[in-house]
Amino acid sequence: MAVGLLAEVKYHPIAGFQLGTTDASIKIPGRKDLVVMQAQAGSSMAGVFTTNAFCAAPVQLCRRHLQDDSPLALVINTGNANAGTGAAGNADALTSCNELAQALNLNSSQVLPFSTGVIGEKLPIEKIVTSLPHAINKLDVNGWQDAAWGILTTDTRTKGASVQIEHFGQTFSLTGISKGSGMIRPNMATMLAFVATDVQCSPTLTQDLLNQAVNQSFNRITVDGDMSTNDSCILIATGASELCLDEDSELVAKFSKALTELMQQLAHAIVRDGEGATKFISVEVEGGANSEECLQVAYAIAHSPLIKTAMFASDPNWGRILNAVGYSGVPNLDVNTLTIHLGDSLLVDQGGCANSYTEAAGQKVMDQEEITIRVDLKRGDAKETVWTTDLSYDYVKINADYRS
Repeated sequence: MAVGLLAEVKYHPIAGFQLGTTDASIKIPGRKDLVVMQAQAGSSMAGVFTTNAFCAAPVQLCRRHLQDDSPLALVINTGNANAGTGAAGNADALTSCNELAQALNLNSSQVLPFSTGVIGEKLPIEKIVTSLPHAINKLDVNGWQDAAWGILTTDTRTKGASVQIEHFGQTFSLTGISKGSGMIRPNMATMLAFVATDVQCSPTLTQDLLNQAVNQSFNRITVDGDMSTNDSCILIATGASELCLDEDSELVAKFSKALTELMQQLAHAIVRDGEGATKFISVEVEGGANSEECLQVAYAIAHSPLIKTAMFASDPNWGRILNAVGYSGVPNLDVNTLTIHLGDSLLVDQGGCANSYTEAAGQKVMDQEEITIRVDLKRGDAKETVWTTDLSYDYVKINADYRS
């Protein structure tokens, strides 16, 4: 189950970047579950990762390799998170790096490992080692679609986006894939995302641009409020294009905008494919004294089981929204001045239900697949948007049967 139609993605190949996908039978025989990616020499890579203290072994190793070296290859497995696996998990993650590095004539520290799946189970490293040559043999600049399938877990469909942008007669490309469906919330989510571009960019600027884009995309989504152990988002700049971000501030602004929009597409795709989701909900909070209090209100609404179940039932039980705004923790909140809209309908005004609001108007909004809740705090100029889902019977079923 997913919200909205599945749009076909035309993946633009990124010069200097290849992807190969194969079946390692890590959890489900016959399913694509192992992906290798390789960037040309001189490429820059940057990463953003989960803030979970129990972060998975591959996350720990990715952080170390990004700090110690200039990575040029990635290895991703699904079906097993390699999290909560202690020293053995660290050793297995390092083994996957060693094996791929040897095959590609790289240093082990030039490989970034990623895992996603069940937490607390030993990684079947033998299956990965045996299958790596098959993935390497399939390395291709047009390997995006297979890789998009190869990184999925409980997802019901692939998630990809690709754009080409012109800059003074020259063109740069951005292509990315992501996965994620449940255990989704900032900071980051149970998600993996890989975005590549052909522009030239220093590692420092690559990291800065990634941080900015993530904060307006993957760090603004939530399905169930659970932070994962394995969240990772990687940006690769191959430098195959003649366009150099470090030498052109106008190009930086254009690239940053394109990157943020592409990552928002990937983030929205995760929410639309949220486990058991039937609604795509935008929570817009404006008029805040700062971004922090806007996010407090937005997440109070987005994480409320009462609001999410009302959304699933298409029930305009607006008191639940008012209640969440009230307990969000914003200091000295004046409930008599703020307003709340459900879609285009003014819902709350002057401390209570707006005189113009009708149950029929609310029902019309709630019957839609895509719903916007907008809160104006009337305290300042800050504004933030968070995207979330409803909470359905299927969410419980999917997670109750997750290890079956």
